[in-house]
Amino acid sequence: MELNPEIIARIDGRLDRLGLVAEEVDLAAGLKPGTIAALLRGDGALPRGQALRRLAAALDVDEAFVLGLEPGDLIPPHMLEEPQGDLGLLAPDEEALLRHYRRLDVPTRAAFGLVLARAAGPEPEPPTKRGRR
Repeated sequence: MELNPEIIARIDGRLDRLGLVAEEVDLAAGLKPGTIAALLRGDGALPRGQALRRLAAALDVDEAFVLGLEPGDLIPPHMLEEPQGDLGLLAPDEEALLRHYRRLDVPTRAAFGLVLARAAGPEPEPPTKRGRR
């Protein structure tokens, strides 16, 4: 989701209303120092996933408010995704799934794998290279 003047104004307004400064919100939300100051300048990107949730909690609002959504609007799925996936790391839900999977015995793991494969559907076809024979 693109950072726009309305989102900046919402964050700035919450800081004023709560009597907080940007550095306090960075600390409370577990964000890198300077994140909120950069957002208020119109630089950088909005946090996603858990960082977005922590930012909303630090501002004492919900994620939809921070994103400038109307009541009842759904939060865009990409805003709820964890940035770890971009780095090749596991998101918290993936870590939890793996942790539970590792506690299963081998036959249960095999059964789980079959159920999961069926639920996920067929594998996509790999792209073919054209021009090579």
